[in-house]
This record gives sequence, C-alpha cells and structure tokens, in this order.
Amino acid sequence: MDLQLREKTALVTGASMGIGRAIAKGLAAEGVKLCIAARRRNLLEDLSNEIVATGGPAPVLAVVDLMEESAPPRLVATALDALGQVDILVNCAGGSRPPIAIDAPEEEWNHVMTLNFIRVRQVTHSVLPGMIQRRWGRIINITGKSEPERLLSATPAKAAVHAWAKGLSREVGKHGITVNCIPPGRIMSEQIRRKYSEDYRATQSAQEIPVGRYGEPEELACLAVFLASPIARYITGAVLPVDGGLRRYAF
Repeated sequence: MDLQLREKTALVTGASMGIGRAIAKGLAAEGVKLCIAARRRNLLEDLSNEIVATGGPAPVLAVVDLMEESAPPRLVATALDALGQVDILVNCAGGSRPPIAIDAPEEEWNHVMTLNFIRVRQVTHSVLPGMIQRRWGRIINITGKSEPERLLSATPAKAAVHAWAKGLSREVGKHGITVNCIPPGRIMSEQIRRKYSEDYRATQSAQEIPVGRYGEPEELACLAVFLASPIARYITGAVLPVDGGLRRYAF
C-alpha cells in the first residue's frame, strides 16, 4: 500500500528512543522529511545516522527540554525554519510516574500536567495555523490509558489530552486536519525495562495480556505512520489503544 507520504514533513517529539524513535524511523522509511526532538543530542544523532544509513532523508535535530517555558515556540520555529512547514506533528514526549500520595505537593501535579498536557497543547496550537492555511495536517498524540488502578498523576494529564484532542478534532476537521490519540499498553522501552523486572513482565504477559507478551515500539509505530498518511483522512477524534488487549473496557 502506498501511504502517499513522500515529501511530507513531520515534527516528532520524544524521538530519541522507544516509541518516538520507532515512529520517526517509520515516517522516514516512507520518505517523510523529519525534525526530531528530544533532550539528548547523542541519541538523536544515533537515530539520524540510522535513518540516513537506510536511505532516508537526514533529519533536522532539535535538542530541547520541553519543560522549559520557552521550549514550545522555539521548537516549532526550529522545525519551520528547517522544513518550511510541518504537515505532521507527533507528540510523543512525556512520561509516567509512580503512584502518588493523596497529600503530594502541588509541584508534582503541576510538573506532570505541564509535560503531558500543557506542552502537547502548546506545540500543537503553534503548528495549527500553517496546517489550516494549507488545509491539510495530521496531529498524533501518544498518550496513556484512562483506566487507573491507583492514584497516578499522569492519568488525568493523559485523559486531558484525550478530551482536548476530541474537541480540537471537531474544530479543525473542516480544514483537512485530523487529530488522534494512541494510548500504548506495555510497549518495550528503556523505561519499561527499568520499572518492571523480567519476571514481572513474564507474569503480567501470561495473566493479563491476551496476546501473551509485551509489544515492540514498531508495533505501535505502524499505526502512527498510517494515521499520518493522506489515506487515513476519515479517521479523527479517535483514541486507538495499542496494547495487545490489555485494557478491559469495551469503549
């Protein structure tokens, strides 16, 4: 299937490893010109070298910490200066946190909400004017599950992205722009390996995940690349989990 992505441009945040890295590689394989953003230059350089080695266009590197207040406009300006326009935005920067205490300080809640929702909204709203002018765009948010087992500060932030993205999709659909969210299940990454032992992963896979294993970043990236394509023009306002069946709810 021709995804019709050649010569499109994309900004991918959180691109240095894991899901963001896999999405960037998947888009590059389709001929998309990239600006890849993360905090660690060495990892972005490694990714760039991999993309070039496989015949993809050399991406623009944006070393940025999105927690800095000035980061969103600087990042978007970097992408626009280098690419000319941003057709596709993949919001992958973010992070989970361990369970939080009821009396946790406000700083903890504010940090997680800023990283996982506010910065996503700010970066997106910065690229939207150009998409509206060209009457084409794709916004893809890598989020998280809305099925909290305990009190987690990241869960309401991710849920906020889902609600905001749904509302935004209804505003910009008439301009040829789609907005979708992909909540990952247990997708292998540096963070997953750090948080969960091999024994825990094996037990959870056997007991809770219908397909019987954790996923690989490429197994989520394929959906993101499809949603970024012109042929996915009728899919918008959706929350599409990639979790091997881990979630128990039907809708």
